Amino acid sequence: MPIRPAHSPRLAIATSADYPALDADDAAAVVALERLGTPSTICVWNDPQVDWTQFDAVLIRTIWDYFKHYAAFRRWLDRLDQLGVATINDSALLRWNSDKHYLLELAQHDVEIIPTRVADTRALPALLATMPAQQVVVKPTVSGGAWLTLQGTAGDAAFDQAVAQLPLGHDFLVQPFVPEIVSEGEWSLLYFGGAFSHAVIKRPASGDYRVQGKFGGSAEPLQPGATILAAADHALAAVARIGHRDHAYVRVDGVLCAGRFLIMELEMIEPSLHLDAHPQAAERFATQVAARLRCGTKLQA
Repeated sequence: MPIRPAHSPRLAIATSADYPALDADDAAAVVALERLGTPSTICVWNDPQVDWTQFDAVLIRTIWDYFKHYAAFRRWLDRLDQLGVATINDSALLRWNSDKHYLLELAQHDVEIIPTRVADTRALPALLATMPAQQVVVKPTVSGGAWLTLQGTAGDAAFDQAVAQLPLGHDFLVQPFVPEIVSEGEWSLLYFGGAFSHAVIKRPASGDYRVQGKFGGSAEPLQPGATILAAADHALAAVARIGHRDHAYVRVDGVLCAGRFLIMELEMIEPSLHLDAHPQAAERFATQVAARLRCGTKLQA
């Protein structure tokens, strides 16, 4: 959808009720946007008092509860489309990326992912019964921040009981647990406007497997090697072949296993962009967002 041209672009930054203020990681980008003539207004995405028609575009940032209100989130995107208010990233890309079934689609396009099977809540026990004694991770196809995520051994009584308590009405990914996430770390590669910007490697706290900061995980700036970069580029090329060619920002998450970089997720909705560790990256990000608004149309990756 084209962004309506305006003399002074009007940009909303979408947050959530749980995280209504600007995240510290995004602060430098907002300062850079202001310097580039693109001031922004912070708005909670599902606040009924917000008049979205006053904005030319909505930059999606810390809407870190959309998966808990998924139907409302999709209705919100529909409403923005109806109002002619663009989203960054594009609303069609957000819908596609919001459900991790896309991993299976990527695999059909020759992208190496962590082996993944999908089952709804009722079918999970039967699927796990085919994987006795295997270390697995179970997480919803629509989720974020390790919400409703379980890690354990298939067939273990405590793990099976935890699975039995998962809420109905969800589809779940079932994946083998990858020990390299703990021993080597999980990579996040950031792309802005289709170009690689920077990367971090994330490690969980001792005794945990989750790399998110709220669970004690850490992130360290690091330059990825050629194998990792090539795999990330290949994954984004597959997204383009699927039909989503324009990406204002993407975070490619993956893990290096026996010399192969396996894609874990492509984060195109509300990822942490790790800008605080890369001051120049904040400027790059802001520059291409401002350019989209000035031109009145999405830049092509």
